[in-house]
Amino acid sequence: SSGINAEYGDNLPFQNIPLSCACGKVNTLEHCLSCALGGYVYMRHNNIRDLTANILLEAGCKDVEVEPQLLPISGETFNYRSAITENSARLDVSARGVWSPLDKVYTDIRVFNSLAPTNNRQSVDDTFRRHEREKILNYNDRVIQVEKATFMPLVFSTTGLMGPKAEVFYKRAATLLSNKTGHTYSDSIRYIRLRLSFCLLKTILISIRGYRGNCFTRFNSYDNDFNLII
Repeated sequence: SSGINAEYGDNLPFQNIPLSCACGKVNTLEHCLSCALGGYVYMRHNNIRDLTANILLEAGCKDVEVEPQLLPISGETFNYRSAITENSARLDVSARGVWSPLDKVYTDIRVFNSLAPTNNRQSVDDTFRRHEREKILNYNDRVIQVEKATFMPLVFSTTGLMGPKAEVFYKRAATLLSNKTGHTYSDSIRYIRLRLSFCLLKTILISIRGYRGNCFTRFNSYDNDFNLII
């Protein structure tokens, strides 16, 4: 039922879920998907990141790397003030052979909470365009000028949708997978979409059902007396 709640909104009743989160706030569905306590927000992102890398490997792409570090900037100027300029900057996945055999592409992933106030005030299409544009303003110029590569923002919602650029990217991955395995394109794109959907669903359910308290108690041996029998 948690998956149904995540798809249809925050008004359906919870079952067997505490009324208050361990952080002290009311345990609504929107809060479950946004609360950083427990690391479930990062888990959601990292699972999609790792799955994307695995899909590219299965599709026959070369030089697939998770969290590749970008080359340092050496005097380049960028069009937008929001461009990321730190020398320690990393993106989520890079690979060669997606668009052409020698071309390299960098991707950065975002999974946004559809129920968050900053997202549910806009239409779905406008929300996806806003998140994609933020990623493009942050990284596109740097990837083109410094890395001599292309950049693709891969944006997902917690309801299981993906943005237009992610659609183009995974359709291309399906074409490569179809060419490599001999399966039809329709089977390949269905395979990729199912894996992405189940990956998102699992991490959303964990965000709702997962434990956010502190289950670890440090044991201090100095506060205890032991009678050792030798």
